[in-house]
Amino acid sequence: MDAALDQLPDDVAVLKAMILSQRAEATRLEASVKAYEALVQALKIRIARLRRQKFGRSSEKIEREIEQLELALEALEVKIAADDTSPEVDGDCANDPAPATRPAPRRRGKPRISEDAPRERHVLDPGETCPECGGELRMLGEDVSEILEFVAARLKVVETVRLKKSCRRCESEGRPPPVRGRPRTAQEPAPSRPIPRGMAGPGLLAHILVAKFDDHLPLYRQGEIFARLGADIPRSNLIDWCGQATRALRPLVEKIKKDVLRSDRLHADDTPIRVLDPRVKAAGKDRGVKEGRIWTYVRDDRPWGGGDPSGVAYFFSADRKGEHPQGHLEDFRGILQADAYAGFKALYQPGPDGKVRVREAACWAHLRRDFHDVWKATGSELAKDALDRIGALYDIERKINGLPAEQRQEIRDRESRRRVDAFHAWMTVHLTRIPGKGDLAKAVRYALSRWPSFTLFLDDGRVAIDNNVAERAVKPVVIGRKNWMFAGSDAGGETLADAMTIIETAKMSALNPEASRIPRRERQP
Repeated sequence: MDAALDQLPDDVAVLKAMILSQRAEATRLEASVKAYEALVQALKIRIARLRRQKFGRSSEKIEREIEQLELALEALEVKIAADDTSPEVDGDCANDPAPATRPAPRRRGKPRISEDAPRERHVLDPGETCPECGGELRMLGEDVSEILEFVAARLKVVETVRLKKSCRRCESEGRPPPVRGRPRTAQEPAPSRPIPRGMAGPGLLAHILVAKFDDHLPLYRQGEIFARLGADIPRSNLIDWCGQATRALRPLVEKIKKDVLRSDRLHADDTPIRVLDPRVKAAGKDRGVKEGRIWTYVRDDRPWGGGDPSGVAYFFSADRKGEHPQGHLEDFRGILQADAYAGFKALYQPGPDGKVRVREAACWAHLRRDFHDVWKATGSELAKDALDRIGALYDIERKINGLPAEQRQEIRDRESRRRVDAFHAWMTVHLTRIPGKGDLAKAVRYALSRWPSFTLFLDDGRVAIDNNVAERAVKPVVIGRKNWMFAGSDAGGETLADAMTIIETAKMSALNPEASRIPRRERQP
């Protein structure tokens, strides 16, 4: 008999009281869980609504509100998980009969593990003989269950010992040494290092860069982590290693940027970062901080199965003048998908030969947000109608995602073009009936004034309907600047751009950026 049953009292009245107490506690917990789940659902709806408008007006404020709500949501879900004693869904219990009363569904399931992950197999063997009669046991099969374990990171010191030897025969024969004044010796040359005279190995440098620019861990926090692992590394060393490692990778960075910019289709976007500048403070401002800019250019042919590898190039500039993107794209020829930033306009103008070298593809997601802002602020039925019309186009785009360019264009010609033409006619009619100075009229005029750019995706199956891929590319910078607050100088902004180029390109290619080690420097002859 189960030992737990032996511990129960025999008195019926006491047992009834225990049952009633447990039933009351279960009722209380059930009510608490329902309240938590209702609050979780409300937070998810609020976050989803904010995400749809976070690239509109006051985007920074909305971004902070989203983060605060996500923290609250995470805390509530942790609380629900702590109160939930039901087991996780595992492979060996997937066929068990369902309980009579099923709790509300939650996002649970088996983690997806890479096929390359190391595995340990622990076999529990009952032996060769039966524990009851002593007879020989035969194999029927096996039950396999898995747990995911974490192996703590550790640092190690790699000692390279270069033995130094001398030749007795040369000494006895009196042969002169290769270098006057030095004894004749035999010794292997010192191996190269990623950083000259630096103690950090390539794996450590890769970890520092990924932790800072992808995991958004400031160097002082990394120093605390290394101290727990047994290495007290001064922050000044981490700063030097970070800068010198990025410099060692610069040839690779330049190749990535050159390869990305040679494409005939690019997505472009930019985001501000704060940069320390003593000249700003000397000019009389309280804080010596200026607003720099990170520019991103993305090539992503995955939606139509193109052959060019995905990649992203980041550039830093000290301001947002149009000369910067014009310089980055000086040799670019093709289609540029971007927002309506005035600095791009010069790229769309005909050259001295009268030919246009860069064609603009507008972003329907930006247009949709303008109508969404109007609908949310005023409840306008016209704005809601515009949202429904644009939503129908996105339904088609979801259906053709991943198809070859020819099929995408064929489906767009058949299903999207008539909807786009109808939307143009709808806007033309209603523009004469709505207040000319209102936000709704402003959104309509924005679309009509750039209509050839909005319809370019209908003529080329390789062109995306929006610029979301570039907006996703600047998101790591937006997240990171909340941790490192500002770049220490213009050179720090360039280091950030170089590191992000390698890390984000690796991620777009489904590669682990930390697995790409910093190359060792070649020995100098």
